[in-house]
Amino acid sequence: MDVEKATGLTRRRLGRRALLLGGALTLAPLPATASAAPAGARGRTLRRGSPERAGLLAAPLRQLVADARTFLGPSPKHPWYAGAVLLAGRGGTVALHEPIGMAVRYAAYDESTDTAVEFPADEQLPMTEDTVFDLASVSKLFTSILAVQLIERGALGLEERVAAHLPEFGAAGKQDITIRQLLTHTSGFRSWIPLYSAPTYEDKLRLIWNEAPLNAPGSAYLYSDLNLISLQLVLEKITGRALDTLLRTEITAPLGMRRTRFNPPASWRPGIAATEDARTPWSGLERGLVWGEVHDENAFSLGGVAGHAGVFSDAWDLAVLGRTLLNGGSYGRARILRPESVELMFTDFNTAFPGDEHGLGFELYQHWYMGAMATPRTAGHTGFTGTSLVLDPTTDSFLVLLGNSVHPVRSWRSGSAPRVAAANQLARAVRVRPVSGRTAWFAGTASDTTATLTLPALDTSGGGGTLRCSLWWDTEPRADVIALEATTDGGGTWRPVPFTTDGHDAHPSGTVTGWSGRVWHRLTAPLPEATALTLRWRCTTDRLYVGRGGYVDALRVTTSAGVAFDETRPADAARIRAVGWTASAD
Repeated sequence: MDVEKATGLTRRRLGRRALLLGGALTLAPLPATASAAPAGARGRTLRRGSPERAGLLAAPLRQLVADARTFLGPSPKHPWYAGAVLLAGRGGTVALHEPIGMAVRYAAYDESTDTAVEFPADEQLPMTEDTVFDLASVSKLFTSILAVQLIERGALGLEERVAAHLPEFGAAGKQDITIRQLLTHTSGFRSWIPLYSAPTYEDKLRLIWNEAPLNAPGSAYLYSDLNLISLQLVLEKITGRALDTLLRTEITAPLGMRRTRFNPPASWRPGIAATEDARTPWSGLERGLVWGEVHDENAFSLGGVAGHAGVFSDAWDLAVLGRTLLNGGSYGRARILRPESVELMFTDFNTAFPGDEHGLGFELYQHWYMGAMATPRTAGHTGFTGTSLVLDPTTDSFLVLLGNSVHPVRSWRSGSAPRVAAANQLARAVRVRPVSGRTAWFAGTASDTTATLTLPALDTSGGGGTLRCSLWWDTEPRADVIALEATTDGGGTWRPVPFTTDGHDAHPSGTVTGWSGRVWHRLTAPLPEATALTLRWRCTTDRLYVGRGGYVDALRVTTSAGVAFDETRPADAARIRAVGWTASAD
């Protein structure tokens, strides 16, 4: 089961090309199978290349790997994972593809001493670029794509009731649950139930039919494996084909994803990362070391094929999937979705539940694992075994982090620190070019800090004082703030300085936070009259997550008497006092 979910602070997002009329999705039907892209409309494909070819800075990518290696050690007590495969890129270029640590290290877990029993050194297996992982809940993305394909083809309606396809599902107050609510985790289902405790497949289905929602459908967000298991049953009912067959024919075969499937054959086992020594009480089943079979107990009890978990894949194949979606649904000559459908997957349908932004299948704008890559359009998902995929359409970048973090036992890791660290570095690798000159002032991406950028005291007593500069910001909404402040008593008291950006957007509190489009904004601030007015930029971050940060450039103060301060003048620039801010060329 994958019930790891933490909420970050939010920003609502509007769907741009989605056409929602009266709550019903309207798309012209497509053919019943994945199609070739129109002539001359090839989707961008992946190739290996340098950071420079990808439009990325090399130093943050090197730091991404260095940061990932630290989690092979105590994090804080035990390793977060035994090993991982890291893949990052932008556009059609994979600029980083690196394995670290071990794919198979531990034979068992000793609960009496909270230690692991290692395999002999010659039986341990290192990670390789093509190591295959149990994706856990990242599998939900594949089920969601299959559902959206049926919506495209007119075989399924987004606002249709699930019970219209599965009459037994409508019991226990579930008669009004819709397909959209399954895809966005607003059905009211609790997180999971132990289907593995039921002896037969029919008994497992009966548990779902008899399950009553915890919340009225559509009234709350609650992440639940049962949503995607139910969606699997709908897909199979409509198509008459099993989910593993749909995965192969509709997604993996058209895209050439040869290392992605349910129930990998025994011959794959040496190339698969091991997961957990699964035993009660921490596991629902007594299985010993799980290696080459699905880790999730419910998926295992369903024969390894389930809508919520069970897909195995490697980093390159996941990057192909990510590139396909960033391309608008095509890869090379193959098309598995229309651009309008991909847009829906990246559209927030959960505006009523701030903090739980969700497209069709994809989570959106979640700093808790997307880190500084998080934007209102950033889409992704995590898996309980230590996997994740993050796609940022704003910068056309993608990040795959596959770790075996439940090896040897699930209790050895918590949170998403390696995912956040990797995402922060990939975001940092996308350069922010200064407005003028070679550098701009950068507030950094450190958490739990206060950074200040202070101008010298200026005489604005003659009136007409105005600050003009360029401002770029992307911070964790509300939690991390960039403020413009002034003092007239040498720093004893600081007061906010209201300003406008781009000539029309007012910031009366003198602060900015959240998402600004990752573009430069022209700032203008009228200044109070004083014989010694000191201005400063103050950037504060909380202890959890950060965005891409804040930049200030081309600072200039004028008064009725003329130019009082101009950053382009070396003498003026030398008088700026920076604490935590750096002069950055990127």
